[in-house]
Amino acid sequence: MHYRTFGRLGWNVSEIGYGMWGVGAGPGGWQGADDETSLEALQLSVDLGCNAFDTAWIYGRGHSEVLLGRLLKENAAADLKVFTKIPPKDRNFPSTRESELDDVFPYDHVMEYTENSLENLGVSRIDLMQFHVWEDAWAADERWLATVDALKSSGLVDGIGISINRWEPWNAIAALRTGLVDSVQVIYNVFDQAPEDELLPLCRELDVAVIARVPFDEGSLTGTLTKDTTWPEGDWRASYFVPENLRESVDRADALKEIVPEGMTLPELALRFILDNEEVDTVIPGMRRPAHVRANIAASDGTRLADGLRTALRTHRWDREPTEWSQ
Repeated sequence: MHYRTFGRLGWNVSEIGYGMWGVGAGPGGWQGADDETSLEALQLSVDLGCNAFDTAWIYGRGHSEVLLGRLLKENAAADLKVFTKIPPKDRNFPSTRESELDDVFPYDHVMEYTENSLENLGVSRIDLMQFHVWEDAWAADERWLATVDALKSSGLVDGIGISINRWEPWNAIAALRTGLVDSVQVIYNVFDQAPEDELLPLCRELDVAVIARVPFDEGSLTGTLTKDTTWPEGDWRASYFVPENLRESVDRADALKEIVPEGMTLPELALRFILDNEEVDTVIPGMRRPAHVRANIAASDGTRLADGLRTALRTHRWDREPTEWSQ
């Protein structure tokens, strides 16, 4: 495992982190997880050098945090970094331009869910607390500024982060310029290259850490989806991969397969594309099984992409606009 410095917070974090949405299961999540397998995969990741774990209260309504708490207890000597998130009070994912701060992140709600996460995790302090949705219009709001100040001065969290809404990398620029945000979590992958335009350079300028999420485009960049793929009832992916999205995602993934180098898989290429960008501090693939852990962590070997391959991957950029199914 290779490591990178996590922005101005200065932590030494594994460049392959652990995205824990899938292991949380529960309503509105990814179905099919079981705790025994999840805990086995989590422990294997620690054994292989992973030390950055991204969760959220909404993942299983606290269950993902509880699983991470068990991992922390069983690896007390390891310096594992915990990233979690405060859910929007109105439970709307994502927020919209009409969303009001008082309805999404009022002070009392933020503090209540910070305490909930501390209890679930079994810790007295959270390394990184993130706002799970975001509207940049809130960045200048004195109420939000006071909430962040209270969070930091409380001693309950070390760093403050923002998880940026899908396909809106521009929607955190004002927040970054306040100087209060220590990290951003953004969708960045072979298809979603837009963060490179403005967000990532600004993060580098301000020494704000970057967490790249959705490296496999919710599964299309694993190369395993077909136009006939279905998901269990209640699985979030069924609402995301509506027919118009599934068809084009599969077509684009099939086109990408044509340039995958011999001896490399499409998921490996997807991870290597992200790791090739030094402005990314850690990437957090979902890993629900030990086999996923081994495969993903193997991509952290310091190997850079060949110039020709990097150039070819640029042509697969897919600029999308948020729509009703892209929550």
